[in-house]
Amino acid sequence: MSTIEIIAAAALAVFTVLMVGIGVYSRRRAATLDGFLLGGRKIGPWMSAFAYGTSYFSAVIFIGYAGKHGWDIGFASMWIGVGNALLGAMLAWMLLARRTRRMTHRLGSKTMPEFFEARYQCRGMKLYSAVIIFVFLVPYAAGVYKGLGTLFSAVFPSLENNALGLDPTVICMLIVALLTAVYLILGGYVATTITDFVQGLIMLAGVVIMVVAIVNSPEVGGLSAGLDKLTAMAAQDGVDVTSPWGGENLQFLAINILLTSFGAWGLPQMVHKFYAIRDESSIRKATIISTVFALVIGCGAYFVGTFGRVFLDNQLPAGGYDAVVPTLLMKAFSTGLWQNILLAVILLLVLSASMSTLSSVVLTSSSAITVDLLGAVRPQVKPKTQMRLTRLFCLLFVACSFVFATFNFAIIVSIMSFSWGVVAGCFLGPYLWGLYSRRTTRAGAWAGLVGGLVVVMAMTVINMCLHGFADGAYAAFQAASANSPLFGVIAMSVSVVIVPVVSRFTAPPDAAHVQALFAPEKEEA
Repeated sequence: MSTIEIIAAAALAVFTVLMVGIGVYSRRRAATLDGFLLGGRKIGPWMSAFAYGTSYFSAVIFIGYAGKHGWDIGFASMWIGVGNALLGAMLAWMLLARRTRRMTHRLGSKTMPEFFEARYQCRGMKLYSAVIIFVFLVPYAAGVYKGLGTLFSAVFPSLENNALGLDPTVICMLIVALLTAVYLILGGYVATTITDFVQGLIMLAGVVIMVVAIVNSPEVGGLSAGLDKLTAMAAQDGVDVTSPWGGENLQFLAINILLTSFGAWGLPQMVHKFYAIRDESSIRKATIISTVFALVIGCGAYFVGTFGRVFLDNQLPAGGYDAVVPTLLMKAFSTGLWQNILLAVILLLVLSASMSTLSSVVLTSSSAITVDLLGAVRPQVKPKTQMRLTRLFCLLFVACSFVFATFNFAIIVSIMSFSWGVVAGCFLGPYLWGLYSRRTTRAGAWAGLVGGLVVVMAMTVINMCLHGFADGAYAAFQAASANSPLFGVIAMSVSVVIVPVVSRFTAPPDAAHVQALFAPEKEEA
């Protein structure tokens, strides 16, 4: 093994011991289902904010999004990070956190499917939304694996000749899957929030180190020199990566800001953080913390990705966009002991981003089966049995997403955008109007839940047909999935608009039920 591999392996060993230790420490607080899924609804502002932020950003932003958008759009891609911070974090906490916490307390709901069932008094919604979550969060989690595996295989080239004869990327993904499963199954949501806090600190430190080191590297030579080099490269191929507004990519930029910012409002693993926060007085502090966290992580990732052209002489590597950032990091940090140590920190940054997102998605998906589907089909199931099944399905979901990740999907961004668009497109309208409108009806909510799915699926099929199937269905899907950000934005828009429209022309909800949900806080016992 090379020096860089030894240092990285040592850092990973320490990190692994820490994560498992947190899982063991948190086990006592995960003895009940409420404790396993929500931490007893006693999570403070710092833990809640870091849990939200680390679930928001995975390896995909550093490897997939930063690599592709930094290369194609340049510095203007940092507007995605700004949008995520102001719209996806700050505005979400301001508009959704207090109402979500209050209403889920009144309804006694622990998951988004339970919220839909109790809010709209419809068991079918619980079943439908649980299926949507489990099916479409599998590719979401797979994208997380793929982003991390790409970097790991670059850092550990000796894995190419392993005794098992496995692809090194697969080995890395397997390690991540096992480690995530261990601490999540042991400690549930409490373990997740504690590890999210530790991982969040690593992410912040790693981004700062990465930005400073890249700017001051010999290849870039400082910010001013780096800008000059990028300007010269832009003149060669007609792509202005130094434009503050993205030039001809303005529309594409706007679509991605909308998808990744407002889409977070409809993702159950993000909304879940509002359920568990300790009290409403903690929300203001959590809002500030999560906003600053998102701003640093988002802008830092896209900033670094933009300099991929400088490190790679304006030529995409053999692995395409997904290989841009890994190649950049290996060139920047592979010489000298200190550079190797810094690379190990950055490796932990990407690992932390991935594991925090993965654990959040796994917890959401497994509860969709054991709490929502099983709870609806067999309501008499014993709590201890339900707990064991929840842990079992955590393991099963990790396994399913790992297997899905081993498929050869070329573009990480497409996988994430597709699943993000479907889930957010289904849930955003019914969830948002359910919090704010007394007049939202069951039929209106169903229209949003079904409409989002139909829009994404229909537009995907149409695009596949327009592309043609001469090269096979998989190639047609890959071509169509390139437009998945647009499909997701349209689906979310349809969901938000169709819910109040259908509600306007359908029978109103039960007045007593609505009054109990929207009663002033002082009227609660």
